[in-house]
Amino acid sequence: MGTSFLLQLLINGLIVGALYGVVAMSFVLIYKASQVVNFAQGEFLLVGAWVCWWFLTEWQLPFAVGFLFTLVFMTLFGIILQAVVLRPLIGEPVISVIMATIGLGIFFQALMKWIFGVFAKPFPQVFGAERVAVFGLEVQSAYLLSLGISLAIMAGFGWFFRYSRHGLAMRATAFDQQVAQSLGISVPRVFAMAWAISAAVSAVAGVTVGMVNGVSAALSVYGIKVFPAVILGGLDSVVGAVLGGLIVGVLENLAQYVDSEWLNLGNMYQVAPFYALLLILMIKPYGLFGTKNIERI
Repeated sequence: MGTSFLLQLLINGLIVGALYGVVAMSFVLIYKASQVVNFAQGEFLLVGAWVCWWFLTEWQLPFAVGFLFTLVFMTLFGIILQAVVLRPLIGEPVISVIMATIGLGIFFQALMKWIFGVFAKPFPQVFGAERVAVFGLEVQSAYLLSLGISLAIMAGFGWFFRYSRHGLAMRATAFDQQVAQSLGISVPRVFAMAWAISAAVSAVAGVTVGMVNGVSAALSVYGIKVFPAVILGGLDSVVGAVLGGLIVGVLENLAQYVDSEWLNLGNMYQVAPFYALLLILMIKPYGLFGTKNIERI
């Protein structure tokens, strides 16, 4: 029983960890492009999930169509948000921009509660079977869908940054904004692109979690849960974000196994990633793959 339970938790951890990795990549994408830590990342999940739920329930759209409309909406949402709120803050102290993202998070939390209420609402039935058997273990169908989408997004990110013109422009901007601008790259356009991609990708995670747990304000907590994954991998490393997400996903589930078998504390699932975060920061302050930034005075 214990071995079967452990294997189930490891599979769940890898699947959920891939989802964490996708959200962490969105986090890193904004930081690399604009040097902004977006503390409203969890609210992107929340807004995306509620918008998709609204398309499916109010407009009665098929899931594939509603999901596509959600991605389009969130792309425009990211562009408008960056242009209206964050572009005027270019050149301001970093703490001002960070506080602006915290304010945005609080605003969208309150707005979603005002529009949709404070109680969790279930997604319409998307799959014929809620769970499927994988190697004799039951896995949520939504999580398998998220795994496929997460792998596709990771592959897309790799191609985008390595071969596409816009991806190379984003890498150049992340390296040095002044040099990129001198080469004819529109830095504001790169910023808008980073926020648009981040919002759309976060919506994928929000919809997936919403299909499993229902849509509620609790979705925004994933922005905080992903933060240890971002720091573990390195704040400016896309590869590190993926690895950090997988580590956090597996660590959460291993902590749940240890707690249920021996410790019986009841909260190790939630706090274990933050213990790991403190440990990594003591050993490698820049994360596993983060760039060391040494300043001399």
